[in-house]
Amino acid sequence: MQKPLDKKHGDGAVIKRSGRKHAEDDHGGAWKVAFADFCLALMALFLVLWLMAAREQQSLKAVVQEMSSSFTDAAGHKPSIGGGPRGSLIERFALPHHGESNSPDSAPRRMYDSPSDLAELSKVLASMSADSGLSSNLEAVVMPYGLRVMLHDTEKQGMFMLGSAKPTERFVRLLRKMGPLFAKMENQMLMVGHTDSLKYADDPDGRSNWTLSSSRAMAARAVLMAGGMHAESVLQVVGMADRSPLDPANPAASLNRRIELLILTRKQADSVAAMFGPRTKGEALGTGADVGIPERAELEQLRGTMTGKAQ
Repeated sequence: MQKPLDKKHGDGAVIKRSGRKHAEDDHGGAWKVAFADFCLALMALFLVLWLMAAREQQSLKAVVQEMSSSFTDAAGHKPSIGGGPRGSLIERFALPHHGESNSPDSAPRRMYDSPSDLAELSKVLASMSADSGLSSNLEAVVMPYGLRVMLHDTEKQGMFMLGSAKPTERFVRLLRKMGPLFAKMENQMLMVGHTDSLKYADDPDGRSNWTLSSSRAMAARAVLMAGGMHAESVLQVVGMADRSPLDPANPAASLNRRIELLILTRKQADSVAAMFGPRTKGEALGTGADVGIPERAELEQLRGTMTGKAQ
């Protein structure tokens, strides 16, 4: 093999030329471009995986994120989401702690017992609903047992998100306004949740309109308490699913989705409480009346007497 030639410059430096080319001359630095593309693709993959994880976490907390600005009590409590064994979403609403409004030194409460009192209360509630932009969503009727307040959906405005016990922001504002009013009220109430006739689609956790109506009634109670209502103001919380529609001809109508507040008179509240209270001795049905089970001989004698009269 011929040795490379050496050339000398005038300053005495020697320059050697080799017959081999440098590897970098063969590739021209293309490997750097390929490596940069690989790094970019790897970063894009990590970004996609991160977005997928963030999306799943975001969907689990959608209820809290949407209502975080409005559904908080004075102590800063917010609703949280609890996952069941199958990952079901159940809204859990933290109840407020008892404050000064529940102390023995608080102002005396008012009892709305007469029809005129209940009509006055109805007007106050109607004014509150108008201020909250929900005048068409509230109906109040004076009944023999008290005041029936119906907070129902319309085609334009709902009280809850469809299929959820998450109250809308306007409904939260309205219930919060009602809280202080009910705190000054001596009456007790029943809270009843109603849904339309649309069914859940094969829910693996067994959720139905029964659970939805009950959860909505409980959520409304929690917001009222966050607004200042006393816990003892609610005598019973009931979910009736779609069994009592306001529009029977159209069971899926928005009008049927509602929360009812049955503000009871004192006598009616005592009657409802007695239904579920301790067992008491019943009153006599009348002179000579007997609710005991007769003996067999007495039954045969009674049957013979009735047969003889029939003949």
